[in-house]
Amino acid sequence: MTSTSPPGPEAGPEEPSLPAADPADGSTDVRSDARTDALSELVAGIPATDAARRRPRHRRRRPRWQKITLAVVIGILLIPTFSFVRALIRPANLSTTEKAAEWMRDNHLGGVLNTVEAWWFKRNEPKAGGEPDRAIEITTQETTPAGTKVAPHLPKPADVPVPEGVTPVANEGVWQPLGPLVGGAQAMYATQVRPDSVRTSILDGLAWMDPKLVKFQLYPGTEEPGGRWDQPSQVPMDQRLQLLAAFNSGFRMDDARGGFYLDGKTQRPLRDGAASFVIFRDGTASVGMWGRDFTMNDTIVAVRQNLDLILDNGGGPPNPGGTPAANAAPGVPAPGLNDNADGAWGATFGNKILTWRSAVCITGTGAIVYGYGNGLGALSLSQLMLRAGCVRAMQLDINTVWTTFNSYSATQYLDPGSVKGTKLLPESFKSADRYLSTDARDFFAVYARDLPQ
Repeated sequence: MTSTSPPGPEAGPEEPSLPAADPADGSTDVRSDARTDALSELVAGIPATDAARRRPRHRRRRPRWQKITLAVVIGILLIPTFSFVRALIRPANLSTTEKAAEWMRDNHLGGVLNTVEAWWFKRNEPKAGGEPDRAIEITTQETTPAGTKVAPHLPKPADVPVPEGVTPVANEGVWQPLGPLVGGAQAMYATQVRPDSVRTSILDGLAWMDPKLVKFQLYPGTEEPGGRWDQPSQVPMDQRLQLLAAFNSGFRMDDARGGFYLDGKTQRPLRDGAASFVIFRDGTASVGMWGRDFTMNDTIVAVRQNLDLILDNGGGPPNPGGTPAANAAPGVPAPGLNDNADGAWGATFGNKILTWRSAVCITGTGAIVYGYGNGLGALSLSQLMLRAGCVRAMQLDINTVWTTFNSYSATQYLDPGSVKGTKLLPESFKSADRYLSTDARDFFAVYARDLPQ
């Protein structure tokens, strides 16, 4: 027996039996949702089951500890990011690369930077062999007017010998007058010479200064040695007409293994045994070992320490200003220098890596000599200074951007604003006018002495 449909409108597909919503539990009408899905299936051809899967679902809330951990991590990352950006935008006479490098050293990433620099310099060392690609310029000495009383001064230094086995180029090792006469005598000389018998395409620079005719002064930088100072971080305008030269100081104080003292203020404690450039109240200067050659007294106005001596004569003469100097013992390279024994000569990137380095020394007559240039390790730097007549020498700063020696002169008579600089080595990196504007690093200035007429 078959059943028949009840009378009424034609029946469509049978709807599934769905439970009614229970008002008591606040649920919605499930039948309404099912009709909506069926309509979707008829109109769009989308199965009701797929439409149901695409309905938005409530996301599970993260536990509170996860939110707190995420916030802490973001905060930790934001702090160095903010510090780094602030370091890059701060006003300073540094390139973006230099600012980034300084920030890394300030934030305990110096070891990473040293590794990268050592890797780069090792793979970009100056080539062996070859000849210099430029000539050494000849300069002439001013003529002392007849009847002029010439101030006491040191004799002109002997020419600097070239490395063994090297054929000198024109004027190599010959001291050329640098700057004006002071008291009727030549106060500074300069020359250029190859660093060794291997890197023969390089010319390194040497500048000789007579302490009887010049005086020295130490200036703080805006970044190094840190602290607040009455002295400016540039050569003051009212002293520029007496300015003869200026040159870089030592490492950052965190790396110098020594101290800094200027005009009665100690910024970093002075270390016994450290190589020290000492300036006295009369403007003379000397190089030696603190605690052996110098101890603090009222005659000392500035001390800049940097690592250990690279040349040493065991102490004693020469005394500042070249008096007396006849019995100064010869200097010898410090033992262990080539292997950087006990880290005595810094940990920046190894003493055997050849790069730009600088040094300052005192000769057997009491003159001060600054030397710098490319292709130098710590040992070859000491040998360069030894050839220049040095008996005690200390390494100063290294790397292309920090090594600077400039001489200065006015281009308009009696106009300090017209003073311009000239590089001793034309290929050196920083501007010839460095130290005429604020500088990040401390530096030494060389002035003409005020001598009796």
